[in-house]
Amino acid sequence: MRIGSFLAISMTALLIGACASTGEQRAADEIRCRGYGFRKGTDAFSKCLLDVDLNRDADRRASLNYPYGWGPGLYGGRPWRNW
Repeated sequence: MRIGSFLAISMTALLIGACASTGEQRAADEIRCRGYGFRKGTDAFSKCLLDVDLNRDADRRASLNYPYGWGPGLYGGRPWRNW
C-alpha cells in the first residue's frame, strides 16, 4: 500500500511541476526573443512574442489532431483511425 501511495504522490508532483504559469512562459518567451537580438519595447520584439505564442498554439492544436505524437506519415501515411 505504501508503494501505491508513493507512486500516486510522485506522479501528482511531476504533473504539477511540469505546468508552467503564464508569467513563466512570458519570461521564457522574452528571453528567447532577446536571444534572437530583438530589444524590449520595439515593434519587432512584440512581433517576436506574438509569433512565439502563435507557434505554441499551433503545436498544441497539432498535438490534438494526432494522439500520442503520431504524425500523418506514420505507417505509410495511413491515419491510425483507418485500421
